[in-house]
Amino acid sequence: MRRKLLAGILAFSFFMTGCSSLLERDYVDVTPHNSNPTAEGDPSVLRADSYQELVNALMYFISQGVETGSIRLYGDSQDVEADLEAACLEVVQEDPLGAYAVDFIKYNITSIVTYDEAEVQITYRRSREQVASIISATGTTAIRSELEEAMAAFATERVLRISYFNEDYDGIQSLIRQAYLAEPETALDYPRADITFYPESGRQRIVEVLLTYQLEPDELERRKRALTLAFEEMAAVLWDAVEDEGLLDIRQAILNTAVYDPAGGSTAYHALVQHRADSLGLSLSMSLLCGQLEFSCQIVEGSLNGEPHAWNLVNTQAGWRHLDLSGTSANDSPFLTDQQMEEAGYEWDRDSVPPCTALSEGEDTVPPS
Repeated sequence: MRRKLLAGILAFSFFMTGCSSLLERDYVDVTPHNSNPTAEGDPSVLRADSYQELVNALMYFISQGVETGSIRLYGDSQDVEADLEAACLEVVQEDPLGAYAVDFIKYNITSIVTYDEAEVQITYRRSREQVASIISATGTTAIRSELEEAMAAFATERVLRISYFNEDYDGIQSLIRQAYLAEPETALDYPRADITFYPESGRQRIVEVLLTYQLEPDELERRKRALTLAFEEMAAVLWDAVEDEGLLDIRQAILNTAVYDPAGGSTAYHALVQHRADSLGLSLSMSLLCGQLEFSCQIVEGSLNGEPHAWNLVNTQAGWRHLDLSGTSANDSPFLTDQQMEEAGYEWDRDSVPPCTALSEGEDTVPPS
């Protein structure tokens, strides 16, 4: 009888998928399939006739949360122990679920007349509930959607099984930021995100995102209720807002409520409830009310004269235009083109938002401020 102890190796770097063209909003459920027949009808005893079936058997045990099981090896391998060691290493180092869930594997091998039997003991570092909560997703949009749901509920953890990884840690952080800004009603406390990939490399990974908020859950919920009440009251007054005049009405309603303060809070709660906010707080307020009243609106994060600054992009009768509620623009109209913004000292990532091109002759339909 031979004994081998195998330690599972954690993977702590991060990697992210940018395959936005791959099934942008599709979700794919991936469940390890047991191609190994059970021995004598016992689900804790599997049969393996090849190295791949041995790997499959180990993955089946892990997917089911099995702690102790047996694998009967009927192959013609010259070194069964070496095969088992290699299979365990592959499972804990290369398979996403094994790398995420398993602490270590140890086994005993007993030689019997027609086969070798491996008694396997698996020690986990994740609970069955944690493994069951893993969400499989494919594509950037699906990942961002899951992150939006997590932060909208002030969740502290999201674990995703993702295929087609091509990007990096910064890509996931960017998606977290996008997801946060996409839900202005719950964008009340930007969390610190600790991200881990399992394993380090490969086209499929499990991504663990741990979110830490500065505010307590009760305070976040209280602020959400207060903000909801405030913006619903404003939206009720603005219910008949239409076209560009409607956008200006929303803008003015916010400016009648909130004072721009570069050192103010950075959420719509600060703007609409505490009545003082920085450029991001005003931008989130505009995005929140536009969404409630069915206007197309985005948030742009960039800089103004070299300092971090945020503003909105709104869809006007003349096309997409920049709109900065902070009142720093000296232009006659609040709706600005890319060229006007650049001339005023604004900088931003052009690839992240639609272009705001100059008006054609005779196309000046934008009302004055």
